[in-house]
Amino acid sequence: MIDFQTSPDNYKHWKLSFDGSVATLTMDVDPSATLFDGYELKLNSYDLGVDIELYDAVQRLRFEHPEVKTVIMNSAKDKVFCAGANIRMLGGAAHAHKVNFCKFTNETRNSIEDASDNSQQRYLCAVSGTAAGGGYELALATDYIMMADDGNSAVSLPEVPLLAVLPGTGGLTRVVDKRKVRRDHADVFCTIEEGVRGQRAVDWRLVDEVVPGSKFNEAVLVRAQEIAATSDRPDNAKGITLPELQKDLQADSLTYDFVDVQIDRNNRVATVTVKASETANPAGMSVEEAESLGADFWPLAACRQLDDAILHLRFNEMEMGTLIFKTEGDADIVEAYDEFVNKNQNNWLMREIALYWRRTLKRVDLTSRTLLAFVEPGSCFVGVLAELLFAVDRCYMLEGQFENDSRPAPTVRLTASNFGPYPMSNGITRLQTRFLGEPESVDTCENAKGQRLDAKACEELGLTTYCLDFIDWDDETRVFLEERASFSPDCLTGMEANLRFAGPETMETKIFGRLTAWQNWIFQRPNAVAEKGALQLYGTGARPEYDLKRV
Repeated sequence: MIDFQTSPDNYKHWKLSFDGSVATLTMDVDPSATLFDGYELKLNSYDLGVDIELYDAVQRLRFEHPEVKTVIMNSAKDKVFCAGANIRMLGGAAHAHKVNFCKFTNETRNSIEDASDNSQQRYLCAVSGTAAGGGYELALATDYIMMADDGNSAVSLPEVPLLAVLPGTGGLTRVVDKRKVRRDHADVFCTIEEGVRGQRAVDWRLVDEVVPGSKFNEAVLVRAQEIAATSDRPDNAKGITLPELQKDLQADSLTYDFVDVQIDRNNRVATVTVKASETANPAGMSVEEAESLGADFWPLAACRQLDDAILHLRFNEMEMGTLIFKTEGDADIVEAYDEFVNKNQNNWLMREIALYWRRTLKRVDLTSRTLLAFVEPGSCFVGVLAELLFAVDRCYMLEGQFENDSRPAPTVRLTASNFGPYPMSNGITRLQTRFLGEPESVDTCENAKGQRLDAKACEELGLTTYCLDFIDWDDETRVFLEERASFSPDCLTGMEANLRFAGPETMETKIFGRLTAWQNWIFQRPNAVAEKGALQLYGTGARPEYDLKRV
C-alpha cells in the first residue's frame, strides 16, 4: 500500500530551510530508503517515495509559508545534482507502476510551475554537479536555472543513447516549448551522454546563467533575493499548518471527513462521494476567520481529501476501471463557500485554495479510468463541485425522485467557478471544451448562473449525457457499467485520453500525450526492456542488441 501522506519531520530525501523570503529545498536522497526492494537510490536518483516528499514540500511551501517568495532547489551531494529516475527501479517495476509514477512526477513538476506562474512563489534551480535525465527535468520545471561553471557541472538528457527510452517527465517538450531550444541544438543535446556545460549551456538556452564555482552559492542567493523582490506574496502573513489527513482505510472503503470512497470489486467500480460541510456556513465570515480555520476550512479540507483519494485509487486500486463521482449535502452551503473563495482572490490563502482545486481537478482529468457522475437526490453539484460533471466521460442525472425517497429531485447550480477559474490542461474551461463546436452554448450556460437547474433544464443546456427516471435508472446504469467492464482497459485508456482534451494544445497536453506514447509503446519495446535491451543491460558493460527496423 502506497501512502501519500508525509511531513518534513519524516522526510528521508529532502531538507527544507528558510531565510526570510527565500527558502532552500535541498535534495539529499538516502540510498537505502527505497519504496521497494531491489535497488539503491545512488547519486540522488529518485523513485516515487522521493517524489511524494517533493510534492508534499511544494504544497507546504505554498500553504504554510506565504512569506516565501523564492525557493532555491539544490543538492547536498558532492558533484551531482540529480541522476534522475532510478534505472534499477524502472527496470524492475511493473509497467502500470511506471506509468503512474511518471504521471505523478509530471503533475508534481507542473505544480512547481504553477507556483511560479500563479502564486508568485518562484523556483530557482542551482545546479552544481551533474543534472542528468529526470534530474535535468526537475531543473526544467523551475523558473530560472543557474549552473556552476566548474568543469564538472553539466545538464543532460541521455536516455536515448543510454537506455533506448525517452525523458519521461516532460524533458523533450520543455526543452523546445518552454526553453525554446533550437531544434538542431536539441537534437545534439538529446543524443550525447555527457551533456552540455559552461557557456554553451547558456547559449543554447539550456540554462539561464553560469557562474564560476567559487562564486556560485553567493550568486545564487543574490539572484534569489532579486527574484523575491518581484513577488506579490505577503511579507507578514501567517501560514496554515497542513496536518496529516485522518482517514479510515478498510478492505473496500476509504473514508475521510468530506470524501468517501466505496469499492465494488465485482464490477471493478469505485464510487467517490464529496460531501458538503454540515455545520459551517461562511455567510458573514471574514477572511481572517477563514484563515483561522486553517486546514479545517471546508474548501481546503475537501480538496486535500479528494486529492489523496484520487492518488490512492490510481496506485493502490488499479483494477477499479470506473470511478463514479457523487456529491452530498446542502447546495446553498457549497455555493456560499464557492462565492467566498471567488470574491476573496486578493487574499493569498483563498488564491492558493482555488489553485489547489485547479490542480486537483486536472488530476481527475488525467486519471486513466472511465469517469462518471451520478446526479441524484441529495446532490450538491454547485460551482467548483459542478466541475466534476464536466470532467467526466458521461453524466447521468435522475429526473424526479426515486421511489420511496422523500428528498426533492436533484438540481445543478452553475457559478462563476464554471467560467474561468479552473481551466483544464488545454488552457480552456471544461465547459468550453465540452461545447467546442458550439461556443454559444457556453454563453447560454453562463446566463443560467445561480439557477437551480433540474434534469430537463440540464438536458436542454447540454450539461448531462442522460436524464433518466427512477424506472430506468438502475437498469441503464447497470448495463453501462457491465458494458464498460467488458472492454479492453488499454483501449479505454487511449480512447478516453484522446476524447477528453479537445481544443488547443498546450505544453501540458503535449507532455501528458507524449508521456502516454512513451510509456505505452517505447517503454515496452524489446530494444529497451528485452533481456538484451538497453534498460536491462544498463551498468553491466554489455552492449544492447537492437532490432533495427523502423516501425
